[in-house]
Amino acid sequence: MKIELKPVAFVRNVRTKPIDDEWSSVVSHIILAPDIPHSALQGIKEFSHLEIIYYFDQVIKQEIVYENHPRGNTNYPKVGIFAQRKKDRPNQLGICTVELIQLDGNQLTVKYLDAIDGTPVLDIKPVLREFEPQSSIRQPDWATDLMKHYW
Repeated sequence: MKIELKPVAFVRNVRTKPIDDEWSSVVSHIILAPDIPHSALQGIKEFSHLEIIYYFDQVIKQEIVYENHPRGNTNYPKVGIFAQRKKDRPNQLGICTVELIQLDGNQLTVKYLDAIDGTPVLDIKPVLREFEPQSSIRQPDWATDLMKHYW
C-alpha cells in the first residue's frame, strides 16, 4: 500500500531548530498552501482550539528509533517509540493541540504548537469536547518530569 499526502499549510515562526523545551512563548502562523482555498477555514474561528497534524520533514531517516530512553536520559526507562512523542518516528508524524488566536485570510495564528518554521501541515481539525478523553488521563512520572519545561 502506498499513501501519498501533500501539505495543506506550512508553519511560520521563529523556531528553526527542534529544541525540546520552552515552546509556550512561540507564536506560530499556519499559512494555507496556495492550492487550498481560504474557504477551507470557514467557521474555524468559532473554535478555541485546533489539532494540527504535521510532518517532521527534517528528521534524518537513520535517526528513526523504535525504542530508547526519552531524550537519551538514562534516568528515564527505555520505552518504545509509541510510548513517547519523539520526532524520530517511523512515519514522522506529529500532532499538537493548539490555541487559536486569530484567523486572517489564509493564515491562522496559534499558540502551543511545537513545530519549527517551515514544517508542512498535513491536516487541521477543530477540537471538540466530545473527542477529548472521557476518563482521567494517566501517565508515568518520567513523562511528567520530561514535560516540566516543555511549555
